[in-house]
Amino acid sequence: MIIINKSGYLKYQDLKFRCALGRAGISKKMTEGDNITPKGIYKIVKIYYREDRIRNITSKLKLMKIKNNMGWCDDPSSKKYNQLIKLPTKYHHEKLYRTDKLYDIVLILNYNMNPIVKGKGSAIFLHLTKNLKNKTGGCVALRKEDMLELVKKLKKNTKIVIN
Repeated sequence: MIIINKSGYLKYQDLKFRCALGRAGISKKMTEGDNITPKGIYKIVKIYYREDRIRNITSKLKLMKIKNNMGWCDDPSSKKYNQLIKLPTKYHHEKLYRTDKLYDIVLILNYNMNPIVKGKGSAIFLHLTKNLKNKTGGCVALRKEDMLELVKKLKKNTKIVIN
C-alpha cells in the first residue's frame, strides 16, 4: 500500500519520497479545477511513459507508450470525460505528449472512474516534477529518479491511500 500524506510524503515499502500535492492540499474533491488532491483509496489503472525520454523503465505492471496524439479529457461536456482520448479534439483536455517532461511517466489513478460523474474532477495522476515546491492542479508529483524507483517496486494490486 502506498501512503500519501498531507505533509507531502509518499511511503511505500522501504521507500519514502517527498512529493508535490495540489495547490489546495488534500481534501474531499468537489469539482473540476478545484486544485484539490482527493482524499481516498485508489488503484493504479495504467502506467504511461515517453519511450523517447525514459529508457530504463521496468515494472510488474503493464507499461503503455505515450504517443503524440494522446490526451486526457477534462471537459464535463464530453462523452469521453475523464478518459484517454485521441487528439485533436474540440473538447478541453490535457495533452499527454508534453514538452515540459512532467508526463514522461504518468500513473493514472482510478479517481472518478466507476461511475464517472461529470464535473467531479478528472485526471488524478502521479506524474513527474522538477521542483517539489511546485504545487499541482490536484495530482501527486515526484522527482524522476523517485518515480522510477517506485514503478520498479509496484505490484499489480497496489493500493494508493491519500489522506
